[in-house]
Amino acid sequence: MNSQSPDPDPRNTPGVRPGEPVPPGETPPGEASTGSETGPRGDQSRGWAKGPMIAIGIVVVLFAAFFLAYALIMIL
Repeated sequence: MNSQSPDPDPRNTPGVRPGEPVPPGETPPGEASTGSETGPRGDQSRGWAKGPMIAIGIVVVLFAAFFLAYALIMIL
């Protein structure tokens, strides 16, 4: 196992002089800005699936029917 630090010693960094700005091209990018998984995935679907929408619709209809029946019973 290598115990050396992957970061260079700032006192011995080539191309850098004390008190001066770093010349262009001397600093590597901090990290990759793009990867293999960037952008939207191709297998995305739009909206909800049919099954959950049908189940929610049935629950709403039953809920409305219950309160309509309850209202009719209370009137009569």
